[in-house]
Amino acid sequence: MFDSVRVRLTLWYTGVLALVLIGLSAGTYWLVARTTERRTFISLAEISQGFLTTLQSEYKDQLKERAGLEALHAAAQESVDEFRLRDHRFAVLDSAGNVLAENQALPAPREPTGAASQREIPGEVLRNLVAGTAGAPRLLQDLTLGDEHFRARVTQAEVGPSPVTVVTMQSLERERELLEDIRTTLLWVIPITLVIASAGGYFLARKSLAPVVAMSEKAALIGAQNLHERLPVLNPNDELGYLANTFNGLLERLDRYFEQQRRFMADASHELRSPVAIIRGEAEVALSQPRPPEEYRESLAIALDEARRLSQIVDDLFTLARADAGEYPLRPRDFYLEELAADCVRAARTMAAARGIMLSYEPDGEMPIHADEALLRRLVMNLLDNAIKFTPEGGKISVACRRAVAEYSLTVRDSGPGIPAEAREKIFERFFRLDPARSPAARGSSNPADSGGGDSGAPKTTPESAGGGTAGAGLGLAIARWIAEAHQGRLTLVQSDASGSTFTAILPANSARGAAALSPNGAGEAKAAPANRKSAS
Repeated sequence: MFDSVRVRLTLWYTGVLALVLIGLSAGTYWLVARTTERRTFISLAEISQGFLTTLQSEYKDQLKERAGLEALHAAAQESVDEFRLRDHRFAVLDSAGNVLAENQALPAPREPTGAASQREIPGEVLRNLVAGTAGAPRLLQDLTLGDEHFRARVTQAEVGPSPVTVVTMQSLERERELLEDIRTTLLWVIPITLVIASAGGYFLARKSLAPVVAMSEKAALIGAQNLHERLPVLNPNDELGYLANTFNGLLERLDRYFEQQRRFMADASHELRSPVAIIRGEAEVALSQPRPPEEYRESLAIALDEARRLSQIVDDLFTLARADAGEYPLRPRDFYLEELAADCVRAARTMAAARGIMLSYEPDGEMPIHADEALLRRLVMNLLDNAIKFTPEGGKISVACRRAVAEYSLTVRDSGPGIPAEAREKIFERFFRLDPARSPAARGSSNPADSGGGDSGAPKTTPESAGGGTAGAGLGLAIARWIAEAHQGRLTLVQSDASGSTFTAILPANSARGAAALSPNGAGEAKAAPANRKSAS
């Protein structure tokens, strides 16, 4: 039961409301009791003073007919007879504690005359009240006569030459009944209110959470086959609408991711199917009948070339898969970026020369950097491989390294036909390739956006593999961009038109760290052993 949010909300709401009602009721009860007690105190003081004034006036009148104690006794009896008030009783005692006169309160309208509450006040009780006020003549005291509760006020005064004590008592039954009625009312009202509030709270919680239940049921029906469906949004401006929009955004991203994965798998399957089919076909042809050794060597050479291509595609796919999962570790070290670029340019000259392309390099001084040398080498080789495939025979390719304040820029510019405007945002997508009819691939070279054709990870390219007729899988630029972003940099297509295309990789310099690590001696050692860095790539 407590697993339900609606039940927990209802219980919390009921508990908080119960605390508020109990606190409010207790405060109200205390305020009423305090106000009643104060009113009783004021009423007793006023009535006691009025009775004393009447007693003194009656005593003066009785002196006209009587004298001494007889006049005082008569005056006291006249006063108590005159002050017969409902819920009040009076008694007059002399200095010796003898009761001179007392009266009984008028019965309430619902009480019969002579009820038990109208019994006489014992003299001992009155004397005890007077004795209890010694030193504090206006002290209030509570007493019980039968079943009736009173509050007594004792006032000592001089009536003529004789000291007297006036005892004024007020019944507390009305106040006690009022407080009892309040307690009874609260004991009934609080539980009933809590029950009604709990039912209403549960109804409101259920109604408020109904959209959440609907969204949960809808979300439970959404799977890989219907990721295009979305949760209903009743009010986009409230919290539930925000939740639904957030979840719909998640579904949108998942839909795009699933679509990307489906396209990725389809493209990967297509790319892998082609070299596998060629290898299988060559093997079947070679084994179909006895052939001269030259034909076997030709078939084996074709199979080897396709196996290399297949190996490169698998390696690229594995690299991207590990990059997507965040499991491709970077192995940074200190080296010089301009030396790495120079090594890559030297390695690519063979491919460029095989197609009659002039390849130039423009360094800009020393560029110490702390990065993964193998990955940056792969980035540069991918850009060079892409430029060579893109550039027609007799064209030019230039590589330049420039240093800014806190960044290095590596630019590869070619003189190819350029990339169509509608394709410039897609060339970094995986497996994206232009229509071969619109690229030099139709004339014996790959398309300009084909980014994974050669062995881009290593500079050991041979003239055979640089022949240029084999289209890549369209993964090189995607890998190059990931490498730049993994180093907190970026790779962009700066310009592409009829005069050629320009790709620029921006990398953080980390020059202070690199300069500290590469001392003059260390730099000399690094320059003296470029072959070791080649093998590390």
